Amino acid sequence: MPLHVPPAPAPALRSVLAALGSPTAVHEAHTPALRALQGPMTAELPLPVHVLDRLNISQLAAGGRPPRTRLTAWRFLIRSGDRYVAAADTRLTPDGWAFSHFFEGPYVAATERALRQAESLGKNYQARLLSVPELYMLTLWLHGAVGADASAGLPAAADLLVPLAPAPPGIAAYRPHPVSELLPVMTHRLTPPSPPLPPSLAAPAA
Repeated sequence: MPLHVPPAPAPALRSVLAALGSPTAVHEAHTPALRALQGPMTAELPLPVHVLDRLNISQLAAGGRPPRTRLTAWRFLIRSGDRYVAAADTRLTPDGWAFSHFFEGPYVAATERALRQAESLGKNYQARLLSVPELYMLTLWLHGAVGADASAGLPAAADLLVPLAPAPPGIAAYRPHPVSELLPVMTHRLTPPSPPLPPSLAAPAA
């Protein structure tokens, strides 16, 4: 399969399975679809969730190096029957990876759709998620180094980012963008406009 889903840390998977098997954890989740289910549920498609640190246009201009990323979670899609109904996030604690919370919403279906779409690209990629909090944006990160440590690494210029729906205005959801093309667009969105010149420095009116 061209798309490689990296194996999650065993403690992360165990913690999610334990939460799925706990009526209390499922009942307390803010996920009506999950609470309403009666049949068995499975945790599938583990994806490392990386966060893109603050974009800096000067950093990009000074050599094209991408901003830093950091791993914040492992996310699992929760399947019931033939569909994914929710997701589960885990977080790193002093004792290792532990269950954090269940959630539902548009990103669950969007992640599944983007993964299926990526499988048809005909090139090997490692699947990750890349979050850009400042733009309220989540992307499927298709990393070209298939065998790389999924918890580390920066977006390479030739890697692809697939914005998930809902995407920010003006950025097409589900369209694969090379990192070298999408990062400058995102950086431009976050660059504040230049302040107006004081009257003493402004050009005189014609």
